[in-house]
Amino acid sequence: MARTLFDSAAFVGAAREIAATHGPGAVTVDAVIAHAQAPKGSFYHRFASRDALLGQLWLQTVLAYQEGFVAAIEAGDGLGAALHTPSWARAHLEDARVLLLHGRGDFVQGEWPDALRQGVAEQSRRMEGCLKTFARQYFGGARAPDIRRAQFVLLEVPVAAVKSHLQKGERPPALVDDLITLTFNAIVP
Repeated sequence: MARTLFDSAAFVGAAREIAATHGPGAVTVDAVIAHAQAPKGSFYHRFASRDALLGQLWLQTVLAYQEGFVAAIEAGDGLGAALHTPSWARAHLEDARVLLLHGRGDFVQGEWPDALRQGVAEQSRRMEGCLKTFARQYFGGARAPDIRRAQFVLLEVPVAAVKSHLQKGERPPALVDDLITLTFNAIVP
């Protein structure tokens, strides 16, 4: 009888589906292996712990989200960066529910595994760089108040606008884009 090989993606996918529906707290090793229909040994061959799996899920999801956001900032399109959140949520509903309904701390309690810690630090630097770039371009500087305004208009408003729809498991309607655009135009000179 041939053995079925389970790669990391199978376990991350199972964790994603569970977390999107029930939250990261519901992602246990037993739930993941049952969902993936894999033996426990295959799980531990790929991941040292539940935290390692959840950390990888979170990091992969946030990096996938950031691609379009970063591209918009690099193109000088601040409004496009703000509208990236609802656009991405529509295209990636399950990932959006994982990322935008929960915080990073919901995925890994305590210390992040070393392999993921570097990825998280790079992700944080990348986002901070985008906020500074936007703040300089639109607010004339990268002082703390400028960066705070950038964070509010680019991240907090869009996330707040999509959150109630994600909680219901629905894609954000076009009205969300209109509200984000109105807010963006009211704040950004």
